[in-house]
Amino acid sequence: MTVERIAVIGGGIVGAAVARRLQQRVPNCQVLLFEKEESLAAHQTGRNSGVIHAGIYYKPGSIKAKFCVLGNRLTYEYCEEKKIPFHKCGKLIVATNEEEVPGLKALMENAKANDVRDVQYLDATQGQVIEPHCRMKAAILSPHTGIVDWAQVTRSYASDLVEAGGRVFLGHELTGFSSPGVGNTQMAALQDSLSVTRYRSGVQLHFANCEPVVVDRVVTCGGLHADRLAEMSGSAPADIPRVLPVRGEYLVLKQEKRHLVRGNIYPVPYPGLPFLGVHFTPRMDGSLWLGPNAVLALARQGYSWTAWKMEDIWALLSYSGFYRFSLRHVGFGLEETYRSLFTAAQVSRLQQYIPEITVDDVMPGPAGVRAQMLSPDGGLIDDFTYDWGPAGSARRFLHVLNTPSPGATSSLAIAAAVAEKSIAHFGLGEIRKAVTLR
Repeated sequence: MTVERIAVIGGGIVGAAVARRLQQRVPNCQVLLFEKEESLAAHQTGRNSGVIHAGIYYKPGSIKAKFCVLGNRLTYEYCEEKKIPFHKCGKLIVATNEEEVPGLKALMENAKANDVRDVQYLDATQGQVIEPHCRMKAAILSPHTGIVDWAQVTRSYASDLVEAGGRVFLGHELTGFSSPGVGNTQMAALQDSLSVTRYRSGVQLHFANCEPVVVDRVVTCGGLHADRLAEMSGSAPADIPRVLPVRGEYLVLKQEKRHLVRGNIYPVPYPGLPFLGVHFTPRMDGSLWLGPNAVLALARQGYSWTAWKMEDIWALLSYSGFYRFSLRHVGFGLEETYRSLFTAAQVSRLQQYIPEITVDDVMPGPAGVRAQMLSPDGGLIDDFTYDWGPAGSARRFLHVLNTPSPGATSSLAIAAAVAEKSIAHFGLGEIRKAVTLR
């Protein structure tokens, strides 16, 4: 039986979920998951808030809304099956003044349209029974919002992949693709017993510090480097949206004030932007994160103001969409930068919800960088986006370009969809009958 070798590039939660699903779904393949770092979930996945979202915010009928609602249920089922700890602590979305109430009511209509389970609209008295220290005019209760360690979930997906016959390769930083030459022997690096001559029409993967590898098909889930991976394969740069790296910085509430917040507290989000604003997020280790803000990162893995990379800065400065976006949102950007530089300004925003918090009650916390796709017209791409590789590539590439928040919550639903797209696009032949999306 001929075995197809499928490479999945990117060891974040989406890449691991896609690799797992492909290996389970296609009997005549071996899926190889490549990650450039020495551990999985090193960037977006391991540095996010850890929230299991319910699907309230997203445009009804959008793929993002459907995937989130489905992903919420699948995540809890998966964690229970694998005995991964989680806490269904719920969430309050809070309007702190009368001006925010119409936005809150619109979110409630969104939730109903998206079939989000068991959401409730609360007045201030009802809301303060749940969060007595929180100032509010009204709130939405989302009881099926929870928290989990997404890095642990990612490692579990990878274990499932290996158990099903796939393999995981860490420390493999991809530097390019090429057509394999006649008689190359790179598959020996994977201890492959198959003749390498059958890979003459495949794709050769080149790595920074490892031997090249030849595969039949490639699926990229590159997150912060998604656009570059697509261009690396030969896709026309004009057809690929550009990654806008947005850093979110958290504060951590000191333990002696931990009693002020019981569960997740979120604001009514900014209109027209995909950032949810500062929120209060309990963590699986018992700590409480406050934030994040949303500032331009000067490197795609730039977790502080001192971390910058000229290649990443130039990628933005040479892109027309960046200027159009910046002009539209200059006020928002300046406000967020100010709060990044001055802790008191960020605490002032937090005090709109929990007035008892002071600057002395917080300490610097972690930061993450979000891959936000930006179109040439300066618009933020808010739903899932794919690229099929360059013309003439014989259906050998599928690039997952945009997996916006809540990508972690939606990971199992995303993986199911990407697997089906891969099977159809690559013509993988006989497939296992799908019994469940899990």
